Amino acid sequence: MKPVRLLAVSGLAIVLSGCSLLKAPPVVQMYRFGTDTGTATTLPINAPSVSLRLIEFPEAAQTDRLLGVTGSQAAYIAGARWVTPAPSLYSDSLEAAFANQAQRVRLIGGQEGVRGDQTLDIDVQTFEARYDAPGSVPTVVLTARARLMRDRDILAEQTFTVRQPATENRLETIVEAFETATRDLNSQIVGWTDANATVAPRN
Repeated sequence: MKPVRLLAVSGLAIVLSGCSLLKAPPVVQMYRFGTDTGTATTLPINAPSVSLRLIEFPEAAQTDRLLGVTGSQAAYIAGARWVTPAPSLYSDSLEAAFANQAQRVRLIGGQEGVRGDQTLDIDVQTFEARYDAPGSVPTVVLTARARLMRDRDILAEQTFTVRQPATENRLETIVEAFETATRDLNSQIVGWTDANATVAPRN
């Protein structure tokens, strides 16, 4: 069992009074989420192309720390870090999900320097491990608003929420819950984009 503790989220919350979600570990463990080892799909020649804009994250979750929330109190889980900040890991995971799951849409990542027929705007509003009470088994909660746009016109918009309970109040199982929740969220976004993207009109 990995013992950990909480570090107060500056400007956002009060330190959990005398309590911690997990006990303090002797070393900091590095984790990642969003791994996708599937095989890239073959897309139609006339597949709509969609540019992925820079993904927005809530301020408290923009770092490489794992955010825990109990009621109105928020704190970082000590002894654990993402290998890179969460927005970067999530963006990579979403691009991989499109490459391996999309049936009719070609996603253009932010590093490609090419503009697609449409733009996919993702605003991650919640990315946290949520506790009913200090020390309880948390549920990872991810919420993201997706907007598919052409120029300034919104073609489709939807908010997705995924709740994935951890099996225990341990670092490894919490990270597993983030992994499962991320895969679920990405699959929903890919499927929704596939269903709503349109072929660019001919000039």
